[in-house]
Amino acid sequence: MASADLRAELECSVCLNIYIDPVNLKCGHNFCRVCIDRVLDTQEGSGGYSCPECREKFPDRPALQRNITLRNIVENFLSAQPDQEEYVVFCTYCVDYPIPAVRSCLHCEVSLCDKHLRVHKKSPEHILTDPTLSLESRKCSVHKKTLEYYCTEDETCICVSCCLIGEHKGHEMESLDEASEKKKETLRNVLQKLLTKREEMEERVQSLQEHKRKVEEEAAGDTERVTVLFRDLRRRLEDLEKRVLREISGWAKRVSLSISDFFQDLEIKKEELSRKMRHIEELCNMTDPLTVLQESDTGDLCDTEDGDNEDRERHEELLHDGGGLDGDGVLYTGLSDIITDINVYFYLQEATDILLDVNTAHNYLHISDDRKTVSRSDIYQNRPETTERFQGYSQVLSSQSFSSGRHYWEVDVGGSDGWTVGMCYPSIERRELESGVGYNNKSWGLGRNGNRYEVIHDSKWIPLFASTPSKRVGIYLNYEAGRISFYELRDPIRHLHTFTTTFTEPLHAGIWVGGGCIKIWEGI
Repeated sequence: MASADLRAELECSVCLNIYIDPVNLKCGHNFCRVCIDRVLDTQEGSGGYSCPECREKFPDRPALQRNITLRNIVENFLSAQPDQEEYVVFCTYCVDYPIPAVRSCLHCEVSLCDKHLRVHKKSPEHILTDPTLSLESRKCSVHKKTLEYYCTEDETCICVSCCLIGEHKGHEMESLDEASEKKKETLRNVLQKLLTKREEMEERVQSLQEHKRKVEEEAAGDTERVTVLFRDLRRRLEDLEKRVLREISGWAKRVSLSISDFFQDLEIKKEELSRKMRHIEELCNMTDPLTVLQESDTGDLCDTEDGDNEDRERHEELLHDGGGLDGDGVLYTGLSDIITDINVYFYLQEATDILLDVNTAHNYLHISDDRKTVSRSDIYQNRPETTERFQGYSQVLSSQSFSSGRHYWEVDVGGSDGWTVGMCYPSIERRELESGVGYNNKSWGLGRNGNRYEVIHDSKWIPLFASTPSKRVGIYLNYEAGRISFYELRDPIRHLHTFTTTFTEPLHAGIWVGGGCIKIWEGI
């Protein structure tokens, strides 16, 4: 039932307000006690009484029966209406004009204003309380006496008769105030626990909201990066398609020209063989033996293997020319580079936190306090000469070593005019000229020569494409796969080169500085 409909059912037909201390007549209609008393008072001396609702007549003044059920419904309804004005309890004796009550007497079951409270009996059985409509509920349902005690065994409020002669006789009792204070203390403890739990929940809500915000930011960033990635992949695939198609076209033209040349050579040799066959047939048909024997070019006619081996080899070579699309061809190499970039792309979002090992630094290298920046110095650092320290090259290794897993780190090379970065075995030489990163079979490096990148391993340099210098490069290690990859950190990221081998030792990050400084970036 809607709230408005329920309210209409709970309104007194006399005052048109919600019932106050509802009572009913024998006909079943309900009224406020004060309202129906006023109506019956006006009907005195008229020869009878009647219900103001249905007009049913009563020869004598009807007795008023308290409607406890209706009273409880009214109280529940009012307690569920937080926006309604506070319900006012009126004085029972102020029948001409309703006056708000200040106290209620549990013994008399009435509510009293200031005027009637002053003349009310003060004997102990007249227990006064805050104004209330629930007077019946404050009395024992068995003995109809005021509830004064609390039975701790049965956890219920009881009257004095329950203590002396009722079913609670002999039970442990407490006064209502004492029991109430104990319960309040328990509730305060519960409240404190609930407050703590609520604070914890608020912290969880805040942490979840913060996490949600970070997830949304990361998702937006990932969306942008993936968009850039796929745009670059489409461009690279289109470029690769054009290169492969050019390779196929070039290979087809080359093979076609070679076949045409060989075909012309074979036609010439075929015509020469036909000429020889006709001449031999003529000689065989001659009857003069002297003429046959005196023929001067019979040796040349009998030489049938001239150039046969060369022609066979050339023929086999043309038949088995598979073009440029084998395992080392353009298509394989291009797709391999693209797949490598895709496999590593998302991992590049997390960088390993690299720290430089001062104990390995050359004495003309200065290491920053946070061990993130290395710079070439004209001042000799005067560190102790140990077997760990580089003395041949101005190099330094990382303190961390990597013997498994995937790892990635970045360096800012924009502050150096000569550099090499890479990965090294800890057994790399420290004194010899071959101790430089990439100048031995124990290290792999990327450097820059003018406007061109170069990679080096075992003293073998591989020049890469020329481009505008980038300030940052990335190094990716997949130890189990035996791969070290170098990346130019542009938009989009560009793969420079990948070394593939089988690692036999742990690996350290290594840096050679020819001038200026190099800074390791913090993990992303």
